[in-house]
Amino acid sequence: MSQTKMQETEIGLIPVDWDLVSFGDAFDFLSTATYSRADLNGNGDILYVHYGDIHTKWNNFLDLEKNDLPSIDKEKQKKYSVINEGDLIMADASEDYEGIGKSVEVKHLGGKKAISGLHTFLLRERKGSIVSGFRGYIHSNQLVKKQFDRLATGLKVYGVSKKNLKTVLIPIPKDPAEQSAIAQVLSDTDTLIESLNKLIEKKKNIKQGAMQELLTGRKRLEGFSREWEEKKLGDVIKLQGGFSFKSEEFQKIGVPIIRISNFDNDRVNLNDVVYSKKINLSEDFIIKMGDVLIAMSGATTGKVGIYNFSFESYQNQRVGKFVVLNKRLNDLKFISHQVRSNTFKEGVKKEIAQGAQPNISGKQIEKIEMLFPKDPKEQSTIAQVLSDMDVEIEELERKRDKYIFIKKGMMQELLTGRIRLKY
Repeated sequence: MSQTKMQETEIGLIPVDWDLVSFGDAFDFLSTATYSRADLNGNGDILYVHYGDIHTKWNNFLDLEKNDLPSIDKEKQKKYSVINEGDLIMADASEDYEGIGKSVEVKHLGGKKAISGLHTFLLRERKGSIVSGFRGYIHSNQLVKKQFDRLATGLKVYGVSKKNLKTVLIPIPKDPAEQSAIAQVLSDTDTLIESLNKLIEKKKNIKQGAMQELLTGRKRLEGFSREWEEKKLGDVIKLQGGFSFKSEEFQKIGVPIIRISNFDNDRVNLNDVVYSKKINLSEDFIIKMGDVLIAMSGATTGKVGIYNFSFESYQNQRVGKFVVLNKRLNDLKFISHQVRSNTFKEGVKKEIAQGAQPNISGKQIEKIEMLFPKDPKEQSTIAQVLSDMDVEIEELERKRDKYIFIKKGMMQELLTGRIRLKY
């Protein structure tokens, strides 16, 4: 990699040997359909690209070897343009700024026929100035994204019109070989991230299977033979409620307050966390490393999160904390796996009250029945086996997240020409 001489342009600095081309000059805008989800099926003749899937399922590319699409009946194709290999499909509407201008390049279309749907632009490269493989990364270029954001209109849903999109400028290397080299580096990184995601999913499935066997006693670890017994959780734990903080008390710095919004994938996260000034709270409302928490209302109702931070936090109302009644007889780590199992999740579903919003009480949680080995050592040994699996998964996730972070930085350097590849 090398640095290069830059020139000032109307969208920012780009290399002196790069061009600026507009969407209007680079792409033909083809016709798209207007069918809703209700019009789609799984056995039609024509595949259909829905704009919602661009936002939620795919990044940079729509690979028809890997991704399934809904379909429509052949007669509904009408006059709509059929997608070609290498076409760019852009969602023209988004509920947030992050999704404005998001697009995917179609690859591995094979002999399949597909059309692009409601709230999309179907763009076909016109002059050969933007090579296949590079097109899918255009919207990820920060110089392009800034233009999308500036042109977006709407109150609840943001959109870019066809007229405005045609004026958006794309910085590209003049040499197609450099475009291909950039695309290859980014594609190789995507492949690595994808392979890690597959490995993580495989490990999670293995762990889920192990939980089903070990937490029900169907499979016993060597050296243990005492029977198991079914108990209500309330016989083993107390579900400690949180402190009733007022929203006007929230601070930007101080002690973190864990709320029901801070639960995700069996973990407690600190996304959009709020803080409190240090106050003289009872130990009951203080969260420490290893504590097991549960969201008790709202969209996250029933989600369990393990607190894995070395610093203490405060427990907000509607966040429950599992407190073991007799630590000599029962192991919190074992219980932490129990309450992440399908058995517990099914128990929560049965107990959840459907009112204005989902919610569950401490008493409801405490009456859920679970299986417990009578031997405390068997509990702790099972917990260790499952925790070792968690550690392996977490290490893979950290590795994956590291590559995602590296890719984001590398993408901005390469797509804006601040760093050049030798090719």
